[in-house]
Amino acid sequence: MRTRAKYAIAGALAALISLPFAPAFASSHREAPGITETPKIDGTDFYMFRSYETGRNGLNGAPAYVTFLANYQPLEAPYGGPNYFTMDPDAIYEIHIDNNGDAVEDITYQFKFDNNLINNGKGVQVTVGGKTLSIPLRSGNKVTSATDPDLGETEQYTLTQINGDRRTGTRRPVMRTGGGSGTFGKPLDNVGNNTIPNYATYANAFIFDISLPDCATPGRVFVGQRAEAFAVNLGEVFDLVNIVPVDGDKVRGSGDKQGFPMGIQQSRGNDDVVGESNVTTLALEVPASCLVRSGGSPIIGAWTTASLPQATLADPTPTYKAHNLRGGAYVQKSRLSAPLVNELVIGLPDKNAFNASEPVQDRMLFADYVFTPTLPAILNALFLGPVNQLAGANFTNLAPTNFPRNDLVAAFLTGITIPAQGSTPAVNLNQPPNVVPAEMMRLNTGVDPKPAASQNTLGVLGGDTAGFPNGRRPGDDVVDIELRVAMGALCYANLGLCNPSDAQVGNQAFTDGAPISATELKSVFPYLNDPIPGSPNDPPRAP
Repeated sequence: MRTRAKYAIAGALAALISLPFAPAFASSHREAPGITETPKIDGTDFYMFRSYETGRNGLNGAPAYVTFLANYQPLEAPYGGPNYFTMDPDAIYEIHIDNNGDAVEDITYQFKFDNNLINNGKGVQVTVGGKTLSIPLRSGNKVTSATDPDLGETEQYTLTQINGDRRTGTRRPVMRTGGGSGTFGKPLDNVGNNTIPNYATYANAFIFDISLPDCATPGRVFVGQRAEAFAVNLGEVFDLVNIVPVDGDKVRGSGDKQGFPMGIQQSRGNDDVVGESNVTTLALEVPASCLVRSGGSPIIGAWTTASLPQATLADPTPTYKAHNLRGGAYVQKSRLSAPLVNELVIGLPDKNAFNASEPVQDRMLFADYVFTPTLPAILNALFLGPVNQLAGANFTNLAPTNFPRNDLVAAFLTGITIPAQGSTPAVNLNQPPNVVPAEMMRLNTGVDPKPAASQNTLGVLGGDTAGFPNGRRPGDDVVDIELRVAMGALCYANLGLCNPSDAQVGNQAFTDGAPISATELKSVFPYLNDPIPGSPNDPPRAP
């Protein structure tokens, strides 16, 4: 049991003096009622950033790459055997790129999996009492290589590049470099140190150099289990925000004020996900020049989806390869780009519809949830009276009052342009020309990356234009960033989107107290840490 500071709501309100409560966010884990039924295709997080690995960062003559990390299968318990977390062979998993701002995919990278048992579908077998029988485990001995005969169940996948419409466009296979195979392997999950003595070495053998259609420079791909990197104080957040969600540290990054008395301290002990759970990552690294249009804008948008065949029939006589019969056209069941949108922006009746939609539909179907968000209004109704009463304050509204919320439109739907200020010219951070407003992750591939040690965890809010919401890096603390933006931080940024008077508390250092930084993670592809082993159990973390 971890020890962590607990704050009662009444005591927290009294301590806040003149500051409001506001909840932190949770990433896209179980974000809609429908997706809870199919966790294998549940997209949890999406990262898109200029690669900052030395030699691939576009600096000092190195080629410039963009890394995409699409995570699926939420909250994988390290000890979740004996079957662990294979991907769904009936599904397709896709990363879509829009490189002209019209909210329609121009390039799609499609992953399709195929799981098999060795030994003609029998897996590993042993002889017992004169009978040869299949064992109940995925491996029968230590696994040390991709082709280890002691691994009874294997996973492979193909990667296809689709130009144009994801279903009717031109399809071409992505191959291993040097004329190699178009089939790639996925490592066994980190069962434990006895089964896989050196997991890092084992998993690294599944990083492949790839030849991409229409691209002279090779890329890289990896699919496999990784340690979660999404930091969030999950339990306290959903327990009616049972913390003081204002930064209590004395100094924490550019843009933060001095620590607030009784505010929550930054501590890994506040985190319910990092160090606790694993996730399955589809990692793809592509030369930046192969993602943008020739002579066009360096700004791209991207999002991930997962789809299943439309018809499913339960098989009354299931086998390993066919426990359900599926057929028909693929139907999209999961959609994800910027974190937290479906959780805390889209209304409950529309969450399943959002997962099935395409970005080009957002302006018609979901724009009201961004123009006039409901979450700040709920918080205001809950906490305006208590804050004013206990603090002797006279706030008229804790929630921002600028409607439509053009600050949120810029952050989530269009990208941000920083207007000219005095002699300083305007800067287009990540808004493509003639942009169609649509919810997707946007990245200016022309902004040079920063090495891990130089990254500001608050991204653009902390003065680091290579970070979220200009793409998203694994070390960006998106919980704190999006919490502050929701409460009006951009009204204090001289962007011309809103004014400080529109967000009375928008300049406060809201936080859930669960930090993350790039220095805690790998600085090389695929950037996320090796997964937590199922055995032996890690020693308990410090409080």
